[in-house]
Amino acid sequence: MRTTIYYGPWLCSAAWMARCESRCAAQGHRLMGCIWLADIKGDWSGRFLGFAPAEAGGRLAITQCCCDYPTTDAASLRRVWARAREGFRDQWGREFGPWPTQGNGDSWAGHHIRDLLHGGDPVAPSNILPVPTDVHGTYNTAYPQCYAGDAHWRSIGPDRPYAD
Repeated sequence: MRTTIYYGPWLCSAAWMARCESRCAAQGHRLMGCIWLADIKGDWSGRFLGFAPAEAGGRLAITQCCCDYPTTDAASLRRVWARAREGFRDQWGREFGPWPTQGNGDSWAGHHIRDLLHGGDPVAPSNILPVPTDVHGTYNTAYPQCYAGDAHWRSIGPDRPYAD
Protein backbone atom coordinates (compact mmCIF):
# COMPACT_ATOMS: atom_id res chain seq x y z
CA MET A 1 0.00 0.00 0.00
CA ARG A 2 1.34 3.44 -0.91
CA THR A 3 -0.25 6.51 0.65
CA THR A 4 0.12 10.01 -0.77
CA ILE A 5 -1.31 13.09 0.94
CA TYR A 6 -2.01 16.18 -1.12
CA TYR A 7 -2.36 19.30 1.06
CA GLY A 8 -4.58 22.28 0.26
CA PRO A 9 -6.27 24.38 1.28
CA TRP A 10 -8.54 24.39 -1.72
CA LEU A 11 -12.06 25.47 -2.45
CA CYS A 12 -14.56 22.68 -1.88
CA SER A 13 -16.10 20.97 -4.87
CA ALA A 14 -19.86 21.30 -5.38
CA ALA A 15 -20.35 17.88 -3.76
CA TRP A 16 -18.33 18.77 -0.64
CA MET A 17 -20.05 22.16 -0.34
CA ALA A 18 -23.49 20.48 -0.52
CA ARG A 19 -22.42 17.93 2.10
CA CYS A 20 -21.26 20.73 4.39
CA GLU A 21 -24.49 22.65 3.91
CA SER A 22 -26.49 19.55 4.89
CA ARG A 23 -24.22 18.83 7.87
CA CYS A 24 -24.51 22.38 9.22
CA ALA A 25 -28.29 22.46 8.71
CA ALA A 26 -28.71 19.08 10.44
CA GLN A 27 -26.96 20.58 13.49
CA GLY A 28 -29.09 23.74 13.39
CA HIS A 29 -26.31 25.92 12.02
CA ARG A 30 -25.72 28.01 8.92
CA LEU A 31 -22.88 27.21 6.53
CA MET A 32 -20.30 30.00 6.42
CA GLY A 33 -17.87 28.26 4.04
CA CYS A 34 -15.97 25.08 3.29
CA ILE A 35 -12.25 24.28 3.14
CA TRP A 36 -10.82 21.22 1.42
CA LEU A 37 -7.79 20.64 3.63
CA ALA A 38 -6.21 17.54 2.15
CA ASP A 39 -6.80 14.56 -0.08
CA ILE A 40 -5.39 11.21 0.98
CA LYS A 41 -4.75 8.83 -1.90
CA GLY A 42 -4.11 5.15 -1.26
CA ASP A 43 -2.76 2.88 -4.00
CA TRP A 44 -2.53 -0.86 -3.55
CA SER A 45 -0.88 -3.41 -5.77
CA GLY A 46 -0.46 -7.09 -5.14
CA ARG A 47 -1.84 -10.45 -6.16
CA PHE A 48 -5.45 -11.59 -6.25
CA LEU A 49 -5.97 -15.24 -5.23
CA GLY A 50 -2.21 -15.49 -4.92
CA PHE A 51 -1.41 -15.51 -8.63
CA ALA A 52 -3.23 -12.76 -10.58
CA PRO A 53 -1.69 -9.28 -10.49
CA ALA A 54 -4.13 -6.69 -9.12
CA GLU A 55 -4.22 -2.98 -8.40
CA ALA A 56 -6.73 -0.82 -6.59
CA GLY A 57 -6.91 2.50 -4.85
CA GLY A 58 -9.07 5.12 -3.30
CA ARG A 59 -9.18 8.66 -2.07
CA LEU A 60 -10.34 10.31 1.10
CA ALA A 61 -11.08 14.03 1.11
CA ILE A 62 -10.51 15.86 4.40
CA THR A 63 -12.79 18.89 4.50
CA GLN A 64 -13.85 21.40 7.13
CA CYS A 65 -17.39 22.72 7.19
CA CYS A 66 -17.29 26.22 8.67
CA CYS A 67 -20.71 26.26 10.32
CA ASP A 68 -21.71 29.23 12.47
CA TYR A 69 -20.70 27.34 15.61
CA PRO A 70 -20.38 29.39 18.78
CA THR A 71 -16.85 29.96 19.99
CA THR A 72 -15.48 28.06 22.98
CA ASP A 73 -12.67 28.41 25.49
CA ALA A 74 -9.95 27.38 23.06
CA ALA A 75 -7.19 28.02 25.63
CA SER A 76 -8.40 25.22 27.89
CA LEU A 77 -8.76 22.86 24.92
CA ARG A 78 -5.22 23.75 23.79
CA ARG A 79 -3.95 22.78 27.26
CA VAL A 80 -5.67 19.40 26.90
CA TRP A 81 -3.96 18.94 23.52
CA ALA A 82 -0.58 20.05 24.90
CA ARG A 83 -0.78 17.43 27.66
CA ALA A 84 -1.88 14.68 25.28
CA ARG A 85 0.26 15.56 22.22
CA GLU A 86 3.21 13.18 22.72
CA GLY A 87 1.00 10.25 23.72
CA PHE A 88 -1.26 10.95 20.76
CA ARG A 89 1.70 10.96 18.37
CA ASP A 90 2.97 7.68 19.86
CA GLN A 91 -0.44 6.05 19.43
CA TRP A 92 -0.73 7.41 15.89
CA GLY A 93 2.73 6.05 15.14
CA ARG A 94 1.77 2.54 16.27
CA GLU A 95 -1.02 2.54 13.71
CA PHE A 96 0.38 4.55 10.78
CA GLY A 97 4.14 4.72 11.30
CA PRO A 98 6.23 7.46 12.89
CA TRP A 99 4.66 10.91 13.22
CA PRO A 100 6.13 12.98 10.37
CA THR A 101 8.96 15.40 11.05
CA GLN A 102 10.50 18.38 9.28
CA GLY A 103 13.99 18.17 7.80
CA ASN A 104 15.40 19.59 11.06
CA GLY A 105 13.74 16.84 13.14
CA ASP A 106 10.90 18.97 14.52
CA SER A 107 7.53 17.22 14.53
CA TRP A 108 4.85 18.29 12.10
CA ALA A 109 1.92 20.13 13.61
CA GLY A 110 -1.23 18.26 14.52
CA HIS A 111 -3.97 20.26 12.81
CA HIS A 112 -7.41 20.09 14.41
CA ILE A 113 -9.82 19.68 11.51
CA ARG A 114 -12.70 21.09 13.54
CA ASP A 115 -10.75 23.80 15.25
CA LEU A 116 -10.61 24.19 19.01
CA LEU A 117 -12.08 27.71 18.93
CA HIS A 118 -15.30 26.25 17.49
CA GLY A 119 -15.58 23.20 19.74
CA GLY A 120 -13.31 20.65 18.06
CA ASP A 121 -12.25 17.70 20.18
CA PRO A 122 -8.59 18.27 21.13
CA VAL A 123 -7.64 14.56 21.16
CA ALA A 124 -10.07 12.74 18.84
CA PRO A 125 -8.03 10.74 16.29
CA SER A 126 -10.50 11.64 13.54
CA ASN A 127 -10.03 15.36 14.28
CA ILE A 128 -6.24 15.58 13.97
CA LEU A 129 -4.23 15.57 10.76
CA PRO A 130 -0.41 15.80 10.68
CA VAL A 131 0.60 18.72 8.48
CA PRO A 132 3.90 20.44 7.63
CA THR A 133 4.47 23.66 9.57
CA ASP A 134 4.05 25.96 6.56
CA VAL A 135 0.78 24.28 5.58
CA HIS A 136 -0.47 24.60 9.16
CA GLY A 137 0.19 28.33 9.02
CA THR A 138 -1.81 28.56 5.79
CA TYR A 139 -4.70 26.63 7.37
CA ASN A 140 -4.65 28.93 10.39
CA THR A 141 -5.01 31.93 8.06
CA ALA A 142 -7.84 30.34 6.05
CA TYR A 143 -9.98 29.23 9.03
CA PRO A 144 -10.91 32.70 10.34
CA GLN A 145 -11.77 33.77 6.79
CA CYS A 146 -13.98 30.71 6.31
CA TYR A 147 -15.80 31.18 9.63
CA ALA A 148 -16.33 34.85 8.79
CA GLY A 149 -18.21 33.83 5.63
CA ASP A 150 -15.53 35.16 3.27
CA ALA A 151 -16.80 34.85 -0.32
CA HIS A 152 -13.67 32.95 -1.33
CA TRP A 153 -14.50 29.99 0.95
CA ARG A 154 -18.14 30.04 -0.14
CA SER A 155 -17.11 29.60 -3.78
CA ILE A 156 -17.23 26.26 -5.57
CA GLY A 157 -13.93 24.71 -6.63
CA PRO A 158 -13.04 21.89 -9.02
CA ASP A 159 -13.73 18.20 -8.39
CA ARG A 160 -10.01 17.56 -8.04
CA PRO A 161 -7.84 20.63 -7.37
CA TYR A 162 -4.50 18.99 -8.13
CA ALA A 163 -2.89 16.76 -10.73
CA ASP A 164 -1.15 13.54 -9.79
